[in-house]
Amino acid sequence: MNPVYHQAKFINSAPQLKDAPKDEGLEVAFAGRSNAGKSSAINALTRQNSLARISKTPGRTQMLNFFQFAEGKKFVDLPGYGYARVPLAIKEKWHRMMEDYLSKRKALCGMILVMDVRHPLTEFDWQMITWCEHNNLPLHILLTKSDKLGYGAAKNTLLKVQKELSEVDFPLSLQLFSAPNNTGVDEIHQILDQWFNPDLTEESELNLI
Repeated sequence: MNPVYHQAKFINSAPQLKDAPKDEGLEVAFAGRSNAGKSSAINALTRQNSLARISKTPGRTQMLNFFQFAEGKKFVDLPGYGYARVPLAIKEKWHRMMEDYLSKRKALCGMILVMDVRHPLTEFDWQMITWCEHNNLPLHILLTKSDKLGYGAAKNTLLKVQKELSEVDFPLSLQLFSAPNNTGVDEIHQILDQWFNPDLTEESELNLI
């Protein structure tokens, strides 16, 4: 476990890309369907209970939320997609904002895609995977809420998702994750260490595809 991530602090919420912090250093973005456990994952890996806002109402993350844990190193919590019960015009605004961020942000060095282990690889997830592949952006998938399934069932889902992604041709890895049990925190720290410190040469022990 790398304690540097425990120092993360909220710095800015941006309704549009022009409102974001200066485009410099390195950033890792967190994306995921509404209610997949994205905010809980961020809080678990930073060991903070309320750094990222958690709501029982899906779709409450409506801006680009920036958190800094070291000089020039940030996390970005992207708006959740999918279930949000909001007007179509707002959904379209979110889509444009995310498209702007993903296509124009030079500091972006990796994507964490959060999926509920019980409902992986939705249409929206595939859109994000395809975008990362097109841009050769390193992608790490968290299959969250693994505590909701037995170990065998969760492992089977991991292997199934791995098989479905076996022909994707860009840097990709995946793991099981549980925020309540802190399962998988060390593994995601290892991935983040590599992305935020590109000079490191140690190979990941994760299940890389």
